[in-house]
Amino acid sequence: MIRKPFRPPTFVRPDSRNGEPPQKKRRTSSDNSKKSRKPLVSVRNYAASAISEAGRYYTVLWRKYNTKKNKTWDGDGLLSIVGGYAVLADIDTRKELGRGPCGRPLLPGSTMSVGGKEIEIDGVISKEDYFSGRPFLGITSQTSLKESEPSLLEDDLDLKIISKAGKMSQSYTKHGKNPDADPPPDETEEAPAETTLISFSKPHVARKHFKTPLLSCTIVPRTNSKAPQPRHDPNQTNALIMKRPATCPKDKQIVDVVVDPILGKHLRDHQRDGVKFLYECIMGMRSEGEGAILADEMGLGKTLQTITLLWTLLKQNPIYENAPVVNKALIVCPAGLVENWRREFRKWLGNERVGVFVYDNRKKKLTNFTMGKAYNIMIIGYEMLRVVQEELKRGSGIDIVIADEGHRLKTANNKAMLAIESLNTERRIILSGTPLQNDLGEFFTAIDFVNPGLLGKRSAFKREFEAPIVRSRQPYASEAELEKGEARWKELVSLTSRFMIRRTAEVLTKYLPPKTEHIVFCKPTVAQAAAYRSILKSPIFSVALGNSDMALQLISVLKKVCNSPSLLKSKEDDTPSEMLQTLLPLIPPNVVSSHASSVKLRVLDSLLHRIYTSTPEKVVIVSNYTTTLDMIERLLTSLSYSFLRLDGSTPASKRQALVEKFNKTDKKASFAFLLSAKSGGVGLNLIGASRIVLFDIDWNPATDLQAMARIHRDGQKLPCKIYRFLVQGALDEKIYQRQVMKQGLANAVVDNKASTSTFSREELQNLFKLDERDQPQTHGLLGCMCEGRGGGEVEDMEAEESEEGEEEDALPSLQRASEVDMDEQEARIKNHRARGRPGDQPKLRMLMEYAHVDTKFIRSVQEQEKEDEVAVLVDDDVLLEVLKEEDCRVSFLLTKSSS
Repeated sequence: MIRKPFRPPTFVRPDSRNGEPPQKKRRTSSDNSKKSRKPLVSVRNYAASAISEAGRYYTVLWRKYNTKKNKTWDGDGLLSIVGGYAVLADIDTRKELGRGPCGRPLLPGSTMSVGGKEIEIDGVISKEDYFSGRPFLGITSQTSLKESEPSLLEDDLDLKIISKAGKMSQSYTKHGKNPDADPPPDETEEAPAETTLISFSKPHVARKHFKTPLLSCTIVPRTNSKAPQPRHDPNQTNALIMKRPATCPKDKQIVDVVVDPILGKHLRDHQRDGVKFLYECIMGMRSEGEGAILADEMGLGKTLQTITLLWTLLKQNPIYENAPVVNKALIVCPAGLVENWRREFRKWLGNERVGVFVYDNRKKKLTNFTMGKAYNIMIIGYEMLRVVQEELKRGSGIDIVIADEGHRLKTANNKAMLAIESLNTERRIILSGTPLQNDLGEFFTAIDFVNPGLLGKRSAFKREFEAPIVRSRQPYASEAELEKGEARWKELVSLTSRFMIRRTAEVLTKYLPPKTEHIVFCKPTVAQAAAYRSILKSPIFSVALGNSDMALQLISVLKKVCNSPSLLKSKEDDTPSEMLQTLLPLIPPNVVSSHASSVKLRVLDSLLHRIYTSTPEKVVIVSNYTTTLDMIERLLTSLSYSFLRLDGSTPASKRQALVEKFNKTDKKASFAFLLSAKSGGVGLNLIGASRIVLFDIDWNPATDLQAMARIHRDGQKLPCKIYRFLVQGALDEKIYQRQVMKQGLANAVVDNKASTSTFSREELQNLFKLDERDQPQTHGLLGCMCEGRGGGEVEDMEAEESEEGEEEDALPSLQRASEVDMDEQEARIKNHRARGRPGDQPKLRMLMEYAHVDTKFIRSVQEQEKEDEVAVLVDDDVLLEVLKEEDCRVSFLLTKSSS
C-alpha cells in the first residue's frame, strides 16, 4: 500500500482576510437600553464568615465508602470546622480519620465527605465541651443547634443587606417576571445610597430537622401550649396508657406515657396487661425494688411484651421534659435465640426506629454500643456475656437487663448471674415460662436476682418458707405441718405477686386451635425387659447404689435401654466406659446390634405410618440424645420419609433456614423434623407440624414443656396432638412421677393453685425396679378406681364423702370374704384417708385431669355406641387406629384435651 504524505488541513473562514483572524465584534446596546446599568449589590455571607472565624463542632456518624445496598455506619466521630477546614476524628480511638475543606453551614441530618469518609451530622456541641474532652468520654452535654448558635440561625441566615433595587428585583421574581428585564418606567428612579434590612422567613432546613422521608410516624405534633403534651395521643382508640407516678419532682410536671400505636395495635388483652405490669414494676410502683418476673407460659408473647416495654422506656418519661427512662438496654439469652431476638425487633420496629447491636462474635467492636449513640439495645448470649462483662461497664452503663429463659440462673454462684450483677443495674427482668423447675431454692435465686434482699437471706428463706411448704406437700404430713405450710405458701404467693405475673395457655384458647396431650405407656418387648433385668441383677448394680457417681452412670444406661438396648453399643471411634464394658456381655449380641427390640421405635413406626398415609399433617420428633436421633433417622430413611434435623452440630446460621423450610413446604419435601431438646427445645416456631412426639423424657419438666410448645403457638391452624412415650414400669415412668411432683410444687407457688404432691419420698426411692404389672404403677399410686375406662372416680368419691353425714346410720352392704380383694381394699382405704384431710383438694391433682384409658378396654369394644364413646375419650383418630392393632405394645393411656 502506497502511503501519501501528510498534508495539514486548511481551514478557511468565510470572513477571514489574508489568513488573519477576524476582528472581535463590538458589543452594542439598543437605543432602549442606553441608560447605564446599576452595579450589583455585594452581600456578605455571614454564615460562612461565622463558621470560618468562630469554628463549629459536631457529633457525627461515619463510614467508609462502599457499594452495599443496605449501608450501616462504622462508628461515631467528632467533626471540627475551623477556618473553613474540617477535621474528622473517631470517638472510640481518638484518631484522626481525615481532613478537608468545608465552608458551608451544617445542620443535623446533613451529609458530606471528609478525608474519604462519608459522614452524617448527628448533633452540635459547644466549643467548651469539645476542648474539655467530654465527647471522648461519652458524657457530652449536647445542646440543640438553636441553643448553641442562636445568632447564626435566627439572625445571620435570615437577614440580608439589600438595596431598594434588590427589593424590586425580589418583588418581580415573586410575581413571575424576568428579574433581568428593565423595571417599568414609573419605577426607574435612582435608588438612594442607604440600605435597608429586610427579614425573610426561615429556610426549610432551619425550621425543620431532618426526618427519614418514608418512615411512618405516630408522634403527636408539637404545639405552643405550655401544658405537658404526651408523645402519642392518649385519646385515640385502644390507646394503652401507663400508670402515673404518685410523686413528682419540684418544678416538674407529669405527662402521660402512651405506648406507641405501632406496637399497641398488635397487643392482645393479656399482653396489654403484661406491659402495664412490667412498666409499674420497673418504675418502682409495685414493690420496693425495680425488678420483675414475666412467667407466662410458652406461646403467650413474652418477646413482644418485652419489646413494647423497651421501646416505651427508650422514648418516654412520665416526668415532662426529662430524658427517657432508659438509654442502654441489654438482653441476655441462650446463644440459639440471639438471632430470633434480632428478627423480632426487625419484625415489630423495623431497622430504622431503634439500633440493635447483636454481639455474636468477638470481631465486633463493643465500644460501638457502650460509647456510641447509634445503638440502644444489645443482644448477647449467656456464655459470651461472661467474656465481655468488664467492657460493658464502660461508657454510660446499662440501664436495664432482660434475662430470657431466666430459669438458667439456677444458683447464686452462676457465672452468668454474677456477670449481670457486676453491671450494677437495678432494673432487671426475668422471662421464663417455668420459673420454678426443681425446687424452691432455685425460685429464691430468681426472686433475689430481680429484687435483691426482698426475701432476706437464703438460709432464712429455706428455714421459714421452703422447708415448711415442702413438708406440708407430703401425703402423710401432720395437721400442724399442713397448717404451717399453708400459711407460709399464702405469704410467699402474696409477696411474689407484687413483681411476678403468670398467665397460662388457657388465655389463648380463643386464639389457638385445641391441643390434646397423650401420655403413652409402652410395655417393653421381651428382649428389652430381659436386658433391663440383666443390668439390675449384675454385681455392678449393688455397687452403684452406694456410689453417687456410679448411680448417675447407671441411670444413663437404663435410660438408653428404655429407648433401645442397641444404644448401649458405642460407635467405632468411641471407647465404651468401664461400666458398659462390664454390662454389655450380659446382653445377647443380637439385641445390642438391632433396633427391633425397642418398643418405643415400634410404636413410633406404626404412628408415623398412620399419620403419613391418612392425614396431610407433619410431625416433630424430639429426643434428648443425638444417638437416639440417629436411630430415628435410620427408621425414616428406611421408610422413605423426608425429614430435616436440628441438633447441637447444626450451625446457628443455618437453624432458622431449616425452620422456615419446614414450615413452608409440604410433607413430601419435609414430613418430619428431628429436634434435639437441648439445642432447639426453646424459642423455635415449628407451626408447620401439628403433631409432636417426645421420644424420651427429662428429669426437668420444663425441658419437656418447652419442647411441647414448639407447635402450639401463634400461627398454628390445625388441632395439635402431643405424644409422650414412656416405658411402663421402667425408669421412664419413675422419672415422669418425679415430674408430676415438681409440677405440683410449681403450680402451688407460681400458678397459685392449692395442689399437692402426689407421691411420697418412699415411693420415689425405688427408681431401678422394673414393675411388670399389667397397669402402670402411676395409675395404681393414684388410687383411682376407674379400671382404665376413662377416670372420674375422684368426683364420685367426693360425692360419697359429701353424703356421709346423711347416711351415718345406714349399714354398709355385706360381701363374701372370698369376693374381697384385701390388697385393693387396703390401698383404697389408705388413699381415701390421705385425700380426706383438711386442706387437700384431690380434684386439682394433675393426673386426675387426664382420662385414664386401658388399651385392653379399647380393643374389647364391639358395640358402635361404645366405639363412639372411646373415640371421644381418646380424641385422636390416628392414635385410636394404632391402639386397635393386634400387636400394639401400648398398654395404658393418659389423655387430656383442651377442647
